[in-house]
Amino acid sequence: MDRRKALSLTATALGGTIIGSEIFLSGCTNSAKQEFLFSGEDIELLDEIGETILPASSESPGAKEARIGTFMKHIVNDCYSQEESLIFQSGLKEIQEAARSTFGNDFLSIEAKDRHDLLLKFDGEAKEHAKGLHFFTMMKQLTIWGYFTSESGATKALRYNQIPGRYEGCLPYKSGEKAWA
Repeated sequence: MDRRKALSLTATALGGTIIGSEIFLSGCTNSAKQEFLFSGEDIELLDEIGETILPASSESPGAKEARIGTFMKHIVNDCYSQEESLIFQSGLKEIQEAARSTFGNDFLSIEAKDRHDLLLKFDGEAKEHAKGLHFFTMMKQLTIWGYFTSESGATKALRYNQIPGRYEGCLPYKSGEKAWA
């Protein structure tokens, strides 16, 4: 089996359920796609959305430390199709509009509990919107993916061994332990 075929099969098995995964499988970029420009405020908004989804705790850092907004920007620009990018961009606007209409302020200016409640509303919509794409599903997927593949997520939220020893496949699991990176 050649390397390209092996990578394609691996990507299919591991990344086939992630929105935008067809770019991983195709191995090329869509040159006709328009790149969306994310402002500094958009990145800050994405960081706060990510932090609301995966907040910092005493045991691990939050999504903001992983610079999740920048990660999302790169994936949306580099891997999402034109349609997916438009859905994602309109979702950012929808979150801001919902925050203004519900709480009278931008998402960045409302209380953490109100942010949480607002995102729960969108999460419910996304679950009902099983057919097709929903922007909040994209945001959750990117937050989780970006966080656990970042240095802070992999080394502080997961158990991490920088220089692993021999492989021991049968170690007992103790309740409450972190997963391995």
